Amino acid sequence: MRLVVDENLPYVREFFGRHAELQLMPGTAITARDLEGADGLLVRSVTRVDAALLQNNTSLRFVGTATIGTDHVDQSCLAERGIHFASAPGCNADSVVDYVISSLLWLVAEQGLQLRDQCIGIVGVGQVGGRLARRLQAYGCQLLLNDPPRAVAGDTGLVDLDALLEAADIICLHTPLTRAGESSQPTFHLFDEGVLSRLAGKVLLNAGRGAVVDQQALLRLLQQGQAPALLLDVFEGEPLLDASLIDQCLLATPHIAGYSLEGKSRGTEMLYQAWCAFTGQTVCQSLPQLLPAVAIDQLHLDVACSPEEACRRVAHLCYQPLMDGWRLRQALKHSKDSAAVYQQLRKDYPVRREFASLPVKAASEQQASALRALGFAVTNEW
Repeated sequence: MRLVVDENLPYVREFFGRHAELQLMPGTAITARDLEGADGLLVRSVTRVDAALLQNNTSLRFVGTATIGTDHVDQSCLAERGIHFASAPGCNADSVVDYVISSLLWLVAEQGLQLRDQCIGIVGVGQVGGRLARRLQAYGCQLLLNDPPRAVAGDTGLVDLDALLEAADIICLHTPLTRAGESSQPTFHLFDEGVLSRLAGKVLLNAGRGAVVDQQALLRLLQQGQAPALLLDVFEGEPLLDASLIDQCLLATPHIAGYSLEGKSRGTEMLYQAWCAFTGQTVCQSLPQLLPAVAIDQLHLDVACSPEEACRRVAHLCYQPLMDGWRLRQALKHSKDSAAVYQQLRKDYPVRREFASLPVKAASEQQASALRALGFAVTNEW
């Protein structure tokens, strides 16, 4: 069997090499001709899988995307052709949550505030938003949660969007991208000019889907000085980036919130398990066997360090999103081709590990409790 595979899927040879012949190539370069005679296709979000890509293909039996989101895949088209589809829900959710928490710990420290004192609104409480809510709630933050489909399904503890926008100091977006006709609650341009105009003086963090925010409306409000402070990992029109918008963000990164080694590798593993189930082959490889040990000695904290400062120090030792923001701004200064910059930064992304991989030695019960709440592995009792 032959699989056409995005070359940036980590450990793909280790997982699939003994099961199929692999044709590795850039995800943005995969064409209908490449799929002729292929049995399967493994992609990331940069590959649009639709009728134009599939054309008259009769050999393809399996398509998998190593991502939580699936808006780049025309699933109805696959179903019409009898092609099995698999995705990786939750694969990089913890990585995105790490990104959000690292970003917020930096932001509040810059403002001389405490994260526990902020009212945080989370729009979309699925794989990512739900995990973020659990960590922040354990940490002691006041939360407002909005998710209309879950409210309709009977979930409790949710508020409507108006209430969230009114009371939250920080709004975090973690919704899928849906359009009218696809959903009774479409999220495309959910944050339009009317919504965005209500957020002056607040913080908007988007690590979900770029087109949930009307980017042109956002630019107009920025020109008028009426926009929220912005921490953006996703943008409308990716891979094209608007340098003028990035210049006005407190933090701007090229859609890498979920790019931890664990997050990317877990997606490959989930597709491998789905492929084995589909083909009736035995699963003979697992991710813990492949991941390297964390290349850092156990971190020790001083007893005088406050719990929040301890969390900030450890978070930024593990991952500092400002470095990703700096790399993006520097690259855009030296190139007018924003799409090429976006793709190159994602392709050459440095190894980053998740919070839970970093062994931490707390110096007090208060430090340990705060660190555990935010997802760190505390290895001792003081």
